[in-house]
Amino acid sequence: MTVHEEPRNARRARSSRRRKVGRVVLAVVGLTLAFLLGIAFAETLDDRPASSGTVTDVRTLTPLPQGAPVRTVTLTVTTTP
Repeated sequence: MTVHEEPRNARRARSSRRRKVGRVVLAVVGLTLAFLLGIAFAETLDDRPASSGTVTDVRTLTPLPQGAPVRTVTLTVTTTP
């Protein structure tokens, strides 16, 4: 019985290719997850209740009571040409 062994360079090349493929697959999965999270976040913002806008509060103010003036002053102004 004979055992066929691959050269070390061939094993390294195959291992290197597997790592590259694994990294590419991992990157694609990561980007897909980031994309899906972005969509979910946008949907969450879109589903929240809309604000009702400006709220106007109307109040009627009653005037304070005023008493009679203590004294009346008359002021006369004259101008000279």
